[in-house]
Amino acid sequence: MQHLRKLIILILLFILSYFGYVTYQYAKSYESSTSEIASVCDANGLASGKIDTFTTIISLGLVKNEHKTILKKLKTKQLDMKQKSKQYLYYFIATLGMLLLFSFSCSLRGATLSLSFATFISLIYGLINPILMVTIHKQVEYLGDVILSFESKGIIGSIIKLFDNGELAVAITIFLFSVLLPVLKTLTLTFTLFFHQHPWSRGLVLFFKQIGKWSMIDVFVVATFLVYLTSNNGGVSHAEIQAGLYFFLIYVLLSMVTAIQTQKVLEEKQA
Repeated sequence: MQHLRKLIILILLFILSYFGYVTYQYAKSYESSTSEIASVCDANGLASGKIDTFTTIISLGLVKNEHKTILKKLKTKQLDMKQKSKQYLYYFIATLGMLLLFSFSCSLRGATLSLSFATFISLIYGLINPILMVTIHKQVEYLGDVILSFESKGIIGSIIKLFDNGELAVAITIFLFSVLLPVLKTLTLTFTLFFHQHPWSRGLVLFFKQIGKWSMIDVFVVATFLVYLTSNNGGVSHAEIQAGLYFFLIYVLLSMVTAIQTQKVLEEKQA
């Protein structure tokens, strides 16, 4: 029975990773199609579209409006990628729920280990997925709604860009609290669970008691990060939250639960 439980947990973790990966693929495709729409709807693209419309009218429909056709295809693809990204994110959350429910049938250490792996998976996809799309629009006479700029922002990519732009303080802060510390915290929890019988693990009990007060700092930093990104572009007219933020928030919640469960494992061993 114990081997069967381990097998089921491994299968659920694999499915969780798969749904996370597919969500990432569709999120990047949505990002790509939105970027293409932005390029088609810039000033040059809309001017070309107006010419195509005029040509179609004077040719009595013999010449097709290529700009309109391309834009329609891109918007159809964009909507499809957005819906599928959300769909597989829901699958990820549903699988995670199944893993949490099944963990109740396992030992405390086994359940906590499965949560630790799920935490790490959520963190990875939270870091690599886009978390925010920012589009700047402007109404221009005769052209209509012109997209001045489009940018998709993820944690890793934005840290690199901030470094390139010389924003070292912001880049280092985000890297420290949103990448380095979460990775170290998750790896430490997992490592402690594997070697919970070693004498030095007793000294970690105090650490896990103290970690609760810092457990929401990840959310605070990412929230500050989002405010910085949106306020840094004064003319932002549309900002859309992406899958990466949901993965990161899932990581934060799982990290809190895993830390509490790990503390119980250590205390159980000491009793």
